[in-house]
Amino acid sequence: MTTTTTPPKDSDAPVQGAARSAGALLLQSVRNNMRQYGMLTALAAIVVLFQIWTDGTLLLPNNVSNLIQQNSYILILAMGMMIVIIAGHIDLSVGSLVAFVGAMAAVMMVKQDVPWVLALVLSLLIGAVAGAWQGFFIAYVGIPSFIVTLAGMLLFRGLTQIVLEGQSIAPFPEGFQDLAKGFIPEVGPYTQYHNPTLLLGLAAVVFLLLREWRDRRRQLALELDVLPTGLWVTKCVALTAAVVAFTLTLASFHGVPVVMLVMCALLLGLGYVMRNAVIGRHVYALGGNKAAAKLSGVKDKRVTFLVFVNMGVLAALAGCVYAARLNAGTTQAGLNFELEAIAASFIGGASMSGGVGTVMGAVIGGLVLGVLNNGMSLVGIGTDYQQVIKGLVLLAAVGFDIYNKRKAGS
Repeated sequence: MTTTTTPPKDSDAPVQGAARSAGALLLQSVRNNMRQYGMLTALAAIVVLFQIWTDGTLLLPNNVSNLIQQNSYILILAMGMMIVIIAGHIDLSVGSLVAFVGAMAAVMMVKQDVPWVLALVLSLLIGAVAGAWQGFFIAYVGIPSFIVTLAGMLLFRGLTQIVLEGQSIAPFPEGFQDLAKGFIPEVGPYTQYHNPTLLLGLAAVVFLLLREWRDRRRQLALELDVLPTGLWVTKCVALTAAVVAFTLTLASFHGVPVVMLVMCALLLGLGYVMRNAVIGRHVYALGGNKAAAKLSGVKDKRVTFLVFVNMGVLAALAGCVYAARLNAGTTQAGLNFELEAIAASFIGGASMSGGVGTVMGAVIGGLVLGVLNNGMSLVGIGTDYQQVIKGLVLLAAVGFDIYNKRKAGS
């Protein structure tokens, strides 16, 4: 006996498709990006909470600029640390490397009268050599990254004490200080807002909308599921509104901080490499399943080595930014920075097992910590309670990751 099923009428297809697009596709998109959406929601909730708690002080233009500059070095470290964790490793030495590079930069500029641009380049090279040193032992000798970077943490902290001879070295040239405390200069006629910042905001809106449109066209060409047109337009409007509000906030003060341009360049560059470049896909493959990646032709030693070279360069850049903000090379620089960067990475979506995470997620995690620190300071919460709260946030983020994995497995 055979049975036949009556195909749905043509008039029913759009209704079913619309229902699936508006319901199932949206739900699927949220599930696929649960961790990132969850952290964005948490960040928004924290901002709203402290904006109310501080009577509007949190989002004042001067405090927003201070928030960016105050957390810039942690965000730079978090981007590199996220890539290290995706590759299945850890780096405990970045805080000490921040201090060592800051000390070397201080010696070059203050004692040796090296031009600050040359000193900055040499500092980045020092970071690259330090990263290559650690990457060699991890990738080619086979010593676990925890042990190598723990040794590096002690090594670079000791070298900092030796270089500075237990004293702080200051001051730095104004050009170097502008790396951490400067703003892009004003040009054009006088208005109520900073003109270059308005142009950069407009460029950011155009870039985001073009990327959304390009990604949607590519998904449609590959016959992949996409958000319904109405929801996609709503998403674009929300992105535009967020960028415009942020741009006007900065433009009503001194404009875009110089260090923010540096971070945006790193975010775009590293994000593109991790999403589109071959080596980025190899990093994900190596962290997800090292044995399978090696069988697929991934040069695991080379990739691991380059990951730590990249981390060394970013740690050196963070060291220069931190030294420029303090206007001194000090022996106490970089204390617990490695813990802040690791926490930002895990809050932003990294997985303990490797192979999961995004550079943007690291920035979101860093901003969660930064807004918490700034907001709690504004309302007068002591540093002891701040440490307790940040520890609970980190524990909750990792617990959320484990919960999602178990739910997906079941």
